[in-house]
Amino acid sequence: MPEINHERFRLLVKICQLYYEDGLNQLDIAKRLGISRPHVSRMLAAAKSEGIVRISIHNPFSSEQELEKCFIETFGIQDAIIVDSSDSDPNKLHAQLGRTSAALIESVLMDGDIVGLMAGRTVASAAEELDYFAREGLQFVPLVGGWGSEGGAWHASSNTMAFANKLKSKYWMVHAPAVVANVETGILLRQEPEIDKVLQLAQRSRVAIISIGEVSEQATMVKTGNMSHEDITEVEARGAVANLCASFIDLDGREIDFPGKNRFIGLTARELRAIPNVIGIAGGAQKVKAITAALRGKWIDILVTDAATARAIIDFHRSNEAK
Repeated sequence: MPEINHERFRLLVKICQLYYEDGLNQLDIAKRLGISRPHVSRMLAAAKSEGIVRISIHNPFSSEQELEKCFIETFGIQDAIIVDSSDSDPNKLHAQLGRTSAALIESVLMDGDIVGLMAGRTVASAAEELDYFAREGLQFVPLVGGWGSEGGAWHASSNTMAFANKLKSKYWMVHAPAVVANVETGILLRQEPEIDKVLQLAQRSRVAIISIGEVSEQATMVKTGNMSHEDITEVEARGAVANLCASFIDLDGREIDFPGKNRFIGLTARELRAIPNVIGIAGGAQKVKAITAALRGKWIDILVTDAATARAIIDFHRSNEAK
């Protein structure tokens, strides 16, 4: 090796040691050696390309991350976060998804954000698992009214209040049910100034945190009495497999039209889609069709789910091609 190349190699190794072993940043190295920061950056890149530096990552999450890549490629979403949860107990699964979502939410929220919240136990778990972190000017707002008159810690307004209390932030409430008895009442309630103000604010959300509801007799909207057996039978007959806010979507991800849609108090799926960052949190075998529909319709940007559900979604999607 010519002497000049030998000295260049020596400098390259020195820069690598300062950066990777001593923890100096590129600007510190540039000042220390009297060279430009872009030159330091080029030398670090050269060190990797020449094999002087080999980066090895100890990754205990490799199988889940392969699934995440598969979801991004298959459905064209922004990101997926998949956790390995072998526990089939719904409460423990909700807690795990909540912990994972809480870490994501901390990295996503920015000063001044308006954050829309949907009803759901997974969303409630995310609020429960959240630790305080400082953000200025956050506002939390429900995306729909209440699911039934019985008290619950997972109503949209309850979730809104829980997030706001954890982060010491301002919050708003919708003092109306998510579904009312008739269309006329629904139209009148949405015109109420206080309700309209909150729903208008919800449309300005930068981030939405939602659950993905299945359409069945076991769905929360049925168990709480908001929708009758006849209601759910009607939307199922029209092809509905998922509920997103105040809308229903079919297996191909298309929003469906149905006579009772004006009975709902809340944002529609199309209004939800206009929110820049929609985080969907859902898991469990009963949610496979619903999550698949939401992914096919690109109604969410980031999905948080468990590995067993993720594999079932991929299998279901591949064996039931969209029309």
